[in-house]
Amino acid sequence: MEQDIIIVGGGAAGFFTAINAAENDPYARITILERGKEVLNKVRISGGGRCNVTHAEFLPKELTRNYPRGEKELRGPFHSFMTGDTIEWFEKRGVPLKIEEDGRMFPESNSSQSIIDLFLNETRRLGIKILTKRAVQDIQKGEKWQVFTSQEAFTAEKILIATGSNPKMWKMLEDLGHTIVPGVPSLFTFNITDKRIKDLPGVATPAMVKIKGGKLETEGPLLITHWGMSGPAILKLSAWGARELSDRKNFEIEVNWVHGLEKDEIFDQLQELKMNHGKQQPYKNAQFELPKRLWQSLVAAANISEEDKWADLNKKQMEELAGQLSSGIFQVHGKSTFKEEFVTAGGVELKEVNFKRFESKIHKNLFLAGEVLNIDAVTGGFNFQNAWTGGFLAAKAMTE
Repeated sequence: MEQDIIIVGGGAAGFFTAINAAENDPYARITILERGKEVLNKVRISGGGRCNVTHAEFLPKELTRNYPRGEKELRGPFHSFMTGDTIEWFEKRGVPLKIEEDGRMFPESNSSQSIIDLFLNETRRLGIKILTKRAVQDIQKGEKWQVFTSQEAFTAEKILIATGSNPKMWKMLEDLGHTIVPGVPSLFTFNITDKRIKDLPGVATPAMVKIKGGKLETEGPLLITHWGMSGPAILKLSAWGARELSDRKNFEIEVNWVHGLEKDEIFDQLQELKMNHGKQQPYKNAQFELPKRLWQSLVAAANISEEDKWADLNKKQMEELAGQLSSGIFQVHGKSTFKEEFVTAGGVELKEVNFKRFESKIHKNLFLAGEVLNIDAVTGGFNFQNAWTGGFLAAKAMTE
């Protein structure tokens, strides 16, 4: 079967490329090959079924700071197509987006089905073929590209690989001469068993977190869960520390619960409380805007009883409490995938890609978009923005 453009991978990047390419060149014969029974699975489950389309960050340099891998490479592409363009693209096609307090952007419908329906309607309107249960078994370069599935063979002038972190496809790209950076999990939560947080699932508060003995430090809301810790502060740490932590099941983190204050500054404030509120019981009066249950747990961890008054505390107890607040050490004994949003660090080496076109530097007319590249982001809509930008620029280059 002869086509102009073959797109391998029926996910976000694949569909976005196909639709933009067909709009640029209405006569192009375009086929999407998907190995599974259904297309757009990751879109369906993203954001708890609401699809976190992008993030309300409108400066390219600021936007790139959310990509542990790909920060430098995406700066140029984001000047060509980024958040504002994404919002306009979806709104023009009848799917307006809304901004939530934390900057994440979702369809106003609050349903990922709006995005899926839009993509499927557009592919029908533009005459793009979608073939499911078509696992690609081999790709060869002759005068044209040849793509072999279990059922048929295709030839095409141009191909785009948008298969995410699929090891089989990475192996095929390696056979074609590309370097593959091995994949490791990127977004994960920390499994922690510790009596200080044992009875606090659901408690959330801003915190600074770092890996003990390392330089990596993040900040943001931290969520205590039944199995340990999650929330943006932990997920950012897991993304930026993906390689460092890939072969470590057990490690320690240091948590500063009092955003930005050092131990000696906290100690000074505790001294003031002792002087000015000597008759109050620390246990009953939460300080530093901390959730009451968390404060009480940290007070107990500093060997301060429920009956103790500020005036009763000795220097050792005060120092222990300042330490619990500024630099509590927690033992991590495993990692869990963040919901269904499995993100992998790894993929095609970025030096081998022309990011003006998202085209391979090794093979002309071989294009790559989305997580097949060694690009990944923190949670919040950034991985989808990479897919939209790559798909848009690849489509433009393929139809010039």
